[in-house]
Amino acid sequence: MSRKIKTAAALGFFDGLHMGHKAVINRAVAAGERLGLPVSVLTFSGEPDLPKFEGRRDMCLMTFGDKTEMMHQCGAEHIAAYDFSRIKGLSPEKFFKKMILGDLDAGYVVCGEDFHFGKGGAGDAELLGKLCENSGVEFEVVPAYKIDGVTVSSSCIRELIRSGNVEKASEMLGHPMSYTLTVHHGKTIGHAMGFPTINQRIPDYMVRPKYGVYVSRTTIGGKTYRSMTDIGVKPTVVSDTRETMETHIIGYEGDLYGDKVKVELISFMRDEKRFDGLAALKEQLSADLETVQSYFESIS
Repeated sequence: MSRKIKTAAALGFFDGLHMGHKAVINRAVAAGERLGLPVSVLTFSGEPDLPKFEGRRDMCLMTFGDKTEMMHQCGAEHIAAYDFSRIKGLSPEKFFKKMILGDLDAGYVVCGEDFHFGKGGAGDAELLGKLCENSGVEFEVVPAYKIDGVTVSSSCIRELIRSGNVEKASEMLGHPMSYTLTVHHGKTIGHAMGFPTINQRIPDYMVRPKYGVYVSRTTIGGKTYRSMTDIGVKPTVVSDTRETMETHIIGYEGDLYGDKVKVELISFMRDEKRFDGLAALKEQLSADLETVQSYFESIS
């Protein structure tokens, strides 16, 4: 049996695949091109079990599907995603031998300066460099990526999203903050008011934006539409507190039930509030729609 081809490997959790993460993968891609090696990415699944999440579930910045798709767009040819709960007991040395040398057959390794691996996160970039050197593997550490002197990090981006500052979050991500989620049946109240919406539910494991109304963009079948998105518990029209994400797609008519649709949050417009009846809500939605159109006209 012939030996598999060595790879240029990028290592990390890569939640959100922000600008710092892209820098790591880009360096692996550059090394692969220079050395004639295919590019692989080692990452983790099983997000709620990761130590950095401390048992919280509302932490992930993107679905695993969106993350892997974007990794391929960045140049990754092979993605090795390990269930963290199954490998968290490995020592750094065993992790390196089994995953990096074994599964990936890495000939060139790239990581960020804050990368940790092995049981309890005991392994760091310095140890990884020594292990690579002892095994004849080339190694590169990518320094932290900064915007206006601020280090780009997943934790910083989460706080920006929770505060409603999706514009700054998107700048740090290097792509619009978005959700690609299945469309569910709603109560059709928006349709009755002349503002039909698609209804989606943010999974428990994903970060929650500040409740309110956002300028958004929605992609359907490769075409992008202007839209406005309301995230919250709809205090005017429902009696329970179940959170929903409703998006009115400007200029689109069609049945999307059961489809996965991508909604990008572009700019926060206003807080969620309770109105004195549907007439007042409809009036506000009309004003919101004008705000959305004005926003897009201002950037076109």
